[in-house]
Amino acid sequence: MNTQPTPEDLEALRGWDACTLANAIETFEVRLRNEGFTDGALRCLFPRLAPMVGYAATIKIRGSAPPTAAGLYAQRTDWWDYVQSLPKPHIIVAQDIASHPGLGALIGEVHFNIERALGCVGIVTNGAVRSLPTAEALGFQIFAGNVSVSHAYTHIVEFGTPVEVDGLEVSSGDLLHGDQHGVQSIPISLAAQLPAVAARISAKKQAIIALCQSPEFTLEKLRAAGAKKGL
Repeated sequence: MNTQPTPEDLEALRGWDACTLANAIETFEVRLRNEGFTDGALRCLFPRLAPMVGYAATIKIRGSAPPTAAGLYAQRTDWWDYVQSLPKPHIIVAQDIASHPGLGALIGEVHFNIERALGCVGIVTNGAVRSLPTAEALGFQIFAGNVSVSHAYTHIVEFGTPVEVDGLEVSSGDLLHGDQHGVQSIPISLAAQLPAVAARISAKKQAIIALCQSPEFTLEKLRAAGAKKGL
């Protein structure tokens, strides 16, 4: 059984960039190297924010077409109870399954404040968002396919089920990490070990970088330094 990471474990993960953590995960050989991270189509809208770490709250949305009956889609609040049932902090992972993903934005100024109050620190979606100044002021990180001026007919179809966003398969409660490089899943069983491994990898990288920047650099010294795979 996986041990739930402590708040200290999560804070330690926030101290590392996504690339170094990806290298650290590779050393455990728990998954293929071409799995577990976004493909790069999503935009990190606030690259200067610190890395985000949290547990996935998964939802599926749709909104490019109006309802077939008169009126609008019903506003759902039951998914807020689902979000609060998960350990904090939360990251919303929203798969837009519409025929035209990203035409309208589910989350904007009001919802950013609601989700922040519920303990959410960011959103990952192939769909759209809006009201960017509000999110940035709250320190709410966004990875999105695009931005939109309107919410159109966007509504929640289901929540708590597995989703796929930009090639990353996510289940409810998965541990995620994201920064300007992208988003990746963190194996919960490794969460407590990864920061120390990341530190060792970083030290090796810095030693090689220091040599490359030194006036005493030679190819012989570089080969002697023994650059390891994954650096």
